[in-house]
This record gives sequence, C-alpha cells and structure tokens, in this order.
Amino acid sequence: MINIRNEQPKDYRRVEEITRKAFWNLYFPGATEHYLVHSMRSHEDYMPELSFVIEENNEIIGSIHFTQAKVITPGGEEIPVLSFGPVSITPERHRQGLGRILITHAIGSAKKQGHRAIVLGGFPYHYKPYGFVGTKKYNISMPDGKFYTGVMALPLYDGALDDVTGTIKFSDGLYPDENGLEAFEATFPPMEKLSLPHQKAFEQAASELDEQEYK
Repeated sequence: MINIRNEQPKDYRRVEEITRKAFWNLYFPGATEHYLVHSMRSHEDYMPELSFVIEENNEIIGSIHFTQAKVITPGGEEIPVLSFGPVSITPERHRQGLGRILITHAIGSAKKQGHRAIVLGGFPYHYKPYGFVGTKKYNISMPDGKFYTGVMALPLYDGALDDVTGTIKFSDGLYPDENGLEAFEATFPPMEKLSLPHQKAFEQAASELDEQEYK
C-alpha cells in the first residue's frame, strides 16, 4: 500500500540514505544531494509543511522537499514563489511511477495552500508532463539575465505569473557550505565514485540556453 505523508524528524536518516543512493554518480562522481537535504532542513526557507515522504507498506521509499524562492522584479519587488528538490526514489523502485505520484501530490498540496507558482531546475522531459515550461515564457531569467531550458515554472492558478517579470532567486539553502560534506559523508558506508558518460550530458544540458519562442 502506497502512502504519502509529511516528513518527520524520525525519518531524516532514512531519507538521506535513499537520497544518497538515488543520486550517487548520477550527475557527477559521488553525490551531494543527501548533504543538501540534511543542511536545508535548518534553513529559514525550508518548508516542512511541503516536504513529504512516500511509503510502501510503512517503509519509506522516497521524498520531496520544498524551499521558498522569489522573483525579483526590475523595480525591486520580491514576489514569493516555491521551488522543490531534491526528489528521490530508492533506486530499486525507479521507473515504476512512484516519483510521478509523489510530485503530483506535492504540487496539489502547494495549490491547496494557496501558493502562486513553482520554479525549479531540472531536465525538461522530467517536468513538462506536470505543466512546467521554460521561465522564458514568463520573462523570468536567471540572475545572469539568461534563460535556460532547464529552468522551468509552473503557475499554480490561472494568471499566477501574468505580468510577473524579473529574475529568479532560489534559496541560499540550496547552496550549503560544502566544508561539512566530507565529515557528513564519512557517516555513511563507502560507495565508489565513478566518472560516467551520462554525467557529461547533464553538464551540457545545464548550460543550454532556451531558444524557443513562446506565445
């Protein structure tokens, strides 16, 4: 039986273990996402009310975590939005639709709580099925003024991003001090770090500019 509920402190280590396994050697040799989850929980932008675990038969098999973000308009106004990630499913249960179930639940919860929009970074093919489109459509750039294919937005109600332009500012909680990573990593069983061909594809995708024309 599948169940989704809010993450609780007793879940923290299990969630970190799953996150580590899910991301190990995915984007680069090793992983840092488990340390990110560990660190972000104590940041002021972390949103425990929108951080969930997915269980099967009362065993945690994945998680999703939200942080506050904002769009800064040309006039300096700060418009609150959300971001989520990392999203993890234990590798043994990949490609079984569990991530879709978890993300759909999380987006629905954000809508019910009255939030404006979600802005995130990732592979478009992962997030377009949920309605995410490049932020270029809404004239919301990264701080460098550029639009990237991997930076996407999802309005959570009709017109939520109408007349909203500016730059996206993700939470500083997504960029933890990596001086603590080595000591944190030492608390887990050793895993081999590998350089793999698909890691180069991620590096290239992360810098791809959005050349699409939006209506």
